[in-house]
Amino acid sequence: MSLVMIQNLTKTYKNGKRAVDDLTLSIEQGTIHGFIGHNGAGKTTTLKCMTGILDFEAGEITINGHSIKHNPIACKQQVAYIPDNPDLYESLTGILYLNFIADVCGIDKNARETRIKRHAEAFELLPNLGDLISSYSHGMKQKLALISAFIREPALLVLDEPFVGLDPRAAHTMKEQLRAFCNTGSAVFFSTHVLDVAEKLCDNVSIIRGGKLIANGPTAVVKGDSSLESLFLELTDTNGDTQASEVQPV
Repeated sequence: MSLVMIQNLTKTYKNGKRAVDDLTLSIEQGTIHGFIGHNGAGKTTTLKCMTGILDFEAGEITINGHSIKHNPIACKQQVAYIPDNPDLYESLTGILYLNFIADVCGIDKNARETRIKRHAEAFELLPNLGDLISSYSHGMKQKLALISAFIREPALLVLDEPFVGLDPRAAHTMKEQLRAFCNTGSAVFFSTHVLDVAEKLCDNVSIIRGGKLIANGPTAVVKGDSSLESLFLELTDTNGDTQASEVQPV
């Protein structure tokens, strides 16, 4: 069942640059969906349109049947979004920040304590929650942002380059956490440049080039007999004569 429907999404910036061009794709419940493209391809713009940060001039995005244009609050209540460089309140300690997020989202005391402890232990951040966020390394800040998203238990988790800054152990933990999250019926939509991770982790992938969708479907179907990296390099080769064709789900 489709949790998110993006239909004919088009976003043009004031300078005339069309960042996303007639993009249509869906995100299914219980799946991890990778969104792949080179720098400037339109990935972050798409994510910001989905989460209500950016407006768009054409198309529609619905989350659980709610329109991000016409009912943005209902959509945002179901989504947790972490940008590629999340801004945190560095004058707070880690635990104060997580409690702040829990307060905003209306998570009761018992539930938040259980969730914070579970996810902080998984990311090995529990001993550091009493420290100021300003003292955290980049990787620790990334872990804290991820924990703040997981404790909300949203229907949809949207991540922009989530593996940047994570050490191998934390990246492994994150992959386990994402799969467990989707096993509850929720979904993950994330952009990434780490193609081997996308190939191994994602149920479905979409490749975007110049704002246009050029491949989309189950990962095994999209990549066929080649690796996802080989396919990506072929489809996004702007110097050669390769003609990209969309791969639709079977």
